[in-house]
Amino acid sequence: MTASATSTAILVALEQAPEQEWLEHGRALALRADLAGALAVFSAAARRYPASGEVRVGLAGLHWQMQQQTQAEALLRDWLAQHPAHVAATFLLVRLLREQGRMQAAAQSMRQLFEHGPHDTDTVIQAVEMLDDYGRPQDAAVICEAELAAGSTDPRMHAYAGMLGIQLGEFERVRERYEFALAHSPVAVEWNIPIGLSGLQRYQDSSHPDFALFREVLNRPGLSDKTRITTLFALGKAHDDIADYAQAASYLREANTLAHAAGSWSRKQWNRSVEARLAAKPYPFTLPAPADWTPIFIVGVPRSGTTLLAELIARHPQVRNRGELGWLKALAQRLSLTTASQQDPYEQAAAIYAAQLRQDDGDAHWFIDKQPLNLLHVDLIMALWPNARIIHCQRHARDTALSLWSQSFHDQAHDYAYDFGDISALIRGCRRLAMHWSARYPEAFRTVHYEDLVTAPDDIVAALIDWLGLPAMSPSDPMQKPHGISTASAWQARQPVHTRSAGRWREYAAYLPELLRVPLP
Repeated sequence: MTASATSTAILVALEQAPEQEWLEHGRALALRADLAGALAVFSAAARRYPASGEVRVGLAGLHWQMQQQTQAEALLRDWLAQHPAHVAATFLLVRLLREQGRMQAAAQSMRQLFEHGPHDTDTVIQAVEMLDDYGRPQDAAVICEAELAAGSTDPRMHAYAGMLGIQLGEFERVRERYEFALAHSPVAVEWNIPIGLSGLQRYQDSSHPDFALFREVLNRPGLSDKTRITTLFALGKAHDDIADYAQAASYLREANTLAHAAGSWSRKQWNRSVEARLAAKPYPFTLPAPADWTPIFIVGVPRSGTTLLAELIARHPQVRNRGELGWLKALAQRLSLTTASQQDPYEQAAAIYAAQLRQDDGDAHWFIDKQPLNLLHVDLIMALWPNARIIHCQRHARDTALSLWSQSFHDQAHDYAYDFGDISALIRGCRRLAMHWSARYPEAFRTVHYEDLVTAPDDIVAALIDWLGLPAMSPSDPMQKPHGISTASAWQARQPVHTRSAGRWREYAAYLPELLRVPLP
C-alpha cells in the first residue's frame, strides 16, 4: 500500500474517533518521521475539531518541523487572537520566533500571555526561564515583578526576580527579593542566593551581615555540595573585598578543591583542540560579505576584560552587544560533519547565526558576540563573514588566573577554572591561537591589553571605533545603556573603570605559590 493510500485509510478509520485518538495517531506518525502523514491527520483533525487548542498547536508544530514557518506562525497567531491566554500556543510561537532571531517579537508575545489573566506559578517560572535563556532579562523581570505586585508570596518568584535584578544592575532590589526568599523557604540557600548576594557590592568590613550569613549557611546540615562550593566562593570574594587575602585564599582554596574534584574539563582534550586549529588550513572559500552589517567577535581567555570592552564599545548607538552567544560553537560542531566543498551548509549556518546576532530590535549595523572562546573558530568566522572584526583581549596571565580561580561558574565548560594547572594550559593555548590568527588575518584581528584599557579606556575605545569603521560619536548621540549582563562581571562592568585589578596577583603570591607557576606574558 502506498503512503497516500495508508494516510487515506487512517483518516477513514479515524472518522468517528474521539479527539484524543486523532492526536495519538498524528503524533505516532510524526515520531516515525512520516511528517506528510502526520500533517494529513492533524489537518483533518483541525477541521473536525476547530475548537481544539491541542490540535491547533500540534498542527502548527508540524508545519514548523517541516520548515513551513509562515504557516505555523499564522496558525498560532490566529488561535491566540481568539484565545490570548493559551499557554501552549504562546510558548510554541515564542520558540518559533526565537529560532528566526525575532527576540523582540518573541518577548512581546510572551508578555501578552500574562496580560490576559493570571497563570500558575510554574507557568510563570517557565516563561521567565525561557526569556532569560533568550537574552531578554528585562522582559522576564517585567513578568516576575508583575506577579509580585499582584501579591505572589512564592519564594521561588522572589528568587528569580533577584537573579534577574543582578543581570539588570538593580542591586538594591536584588537584596530585597533574596532576603524574602531566604525568610520564606528553608531551601532558598540552594538557589545560588549566597553567591548572588556576594556580588552586589564591594564589602567594606567584616561587620556586614552577609559574612555571618555565609558562615551560617556552611554550618547547615544537609547542605548540597554545589551550595557549599558557591558559598565558599562567596566568602572568598567577601574577604578579598576587605583585603583579608589570607582568609580569602583559604576559602577559595577549599571551594576550588571541591569544584575541581567534581569537574569534567580535560586538559588533554583542550590541547588537542588547539593543535587541530593550529594545523588546519584556511577554508577554501569565503562567503560574500554582508553589505549592511558587520559582526564583531570579542575573544580571549575569560576574565581578561571581554565584558568590560563589549560594554564600552556598545555605548555607540550603532552597536548592539548580544553578550555571549552559544551559536557559533554549535554551528561549528554541525559543520564539522560536512565537507568544506559543500557550501550550502555553510550558507545556512551563516544565515542562522546572522538571525540570532542581528535580531529585530533596531537599525544598528555592528553587532558584538563576546563569547571568549570563539577564539577557537576564527577560521570559520572569516570564511562565513570576511568583513568580521575580531578583538582579542589579553590580560596579565597571573591576574587572569587569579580572577578565574576566584569565580564560581555555572557552566561546566569553565571547569578548567578550578585548577591553576588547567588555567595555565588554557592561557597558553589561547595565546598560541591569538598569535596564529593575528598572523593569518592581520587586517581583521586586533589585540587589546586589559592594562591599557583600564588605564586609558577612552583612548582605546576611540581607536577601536575608528578601526571598526564606526562613525565617530558626537556629544548629542544617545549613549546606549548596559544590557543585561549574565556573566560574573555583572557588578564590576557597571562600575567606573579602574586599575585596582591590575597586578592584583601580587597580593596573593604569599598564600598561593601555584600562582608563581602560571606563565608570565
